[in-house]
Amino acid sequence: MPTRLTLRNFKCFPHESFRLSSLNLLTGINGTGKSSVLQSLLLLRQSFEMGVLTREGLAVNGPLVRLGTAKDIFFEDAKEDFIEICLEEVGGVSNVFRYSYDPLRDFLQTILPTDRPLEALSKINLFSDQFHYLHAERSGPRQAFPMSDQHVRVHRQVGVDGEFTGHFLDLYRDQKVQPALKHPQAKSASLLAQVETWLGEVSPGVEIRLEPHADMDLIKLGFAFVGRHQKTGDFRATSVGFGLSYVLPILVAILSSSPGALILLENPEAHLHPRGQAKMGELLARAAAAGIQLIVESHSDHILNGIRIAVRKGILAPEHAAFFFFSRIESDSRIASKVEKPTLDRDGRMDHWPDGFFDEWEKSLECLF
Repeated sequence: MPTRLTLRNFKCFPHESFRLSSLNLLTGINGTGKSSVLQSLLLLRQSFEMGVLTREGLAVNGPLVRLGTAKDIFFEDAKEDFIEICLEEVGGVSNVFRYSYDPLRDFLQTILPTDRPLEALSKINLFSDQFHYLHAERSGPRQAFPMSDQHVRVHRQVGVDGEFTGHFLDLYRDQKVQPALKHPQAKSASLLAQVETWLGEVSPGVEIRLEPHADMDLIKLGFAFVGRHQKTGDFRATSVGFGLSYVLPILVAILSSSPGALILLENPEAHLHPRGQAKMGELLARAAAAGIQLIVESHSDHILNGIRIAVRKGILAPEHAAFFFFSRIESDSRIASKVEKPTLDRDGRMDHWPDGFFDEWEKSLECLF
């Protein structure tokens, strides 16, 4: 599990270090570097998967991220001619990936090859199958979703769009969820029962309908709703809006993960009402307490408060949550990103509250009253 990420000359960061914990929340002003942190990790994984990480260079475009050219990710006011991404593991082991920037070829060439064998690197959760990445533009409601034995059976992936979630859930529906992640109201510890119950925090009484069509490599996903005395018929995913389809891959990825896994999430609050967002914060905290590492980009104060309440309730120790607030500063020479790192105490209180850090509600109330 990586414990520190250090970036040099990468996008908007001349030199920035992030002490990673179990649950890491990236938040702040748009266009200040939150996505860049995730992209640095995704570039490493993408290059590892494509077999070029340690000996050739960075794969700037691929199945996880498409960032354009080497110039697009090289810090424009860099004093050196290289990009460096360093991952420090538990125990102080550092993995330094350094790439020279050639402006004529617009290429990033490996100049500091790691001596660690690929087998050793693959034990880091970033490079293992214990990894999920779900970006902001996830698959919305569809008539049917693809099936993939390669992604689901072999590598246990739901896909960066969440496109294989239906296949994953159908295949592993009876898998037992970690005790720390169990919802107390679920009928059983099975993955399907737990996903349905957590999904019920977004839309009470929801049930999932899965209908695989293996001959076409497609699976139909639908929903039904159960009340105290009544039950609806089955609805297609396209008939129930975006919220359920958008949050489903996140629930499946978290609830199916084991200790040591790494999950990267962008905007888990998308299309969720405030209570659902707060419950998402609680689930993220429970996952971190269960040994899953999460790096989450979010603009939701409800997710933040869900995490804070989970800390206050003793679900997650405060030292296992890290917050990074991104803003922008301007000097005589350049405009740069600024990263502040407020911390929590055991009552869920922040040690300081940077200006712009989820304070718009208070500012609006002050204006109104």
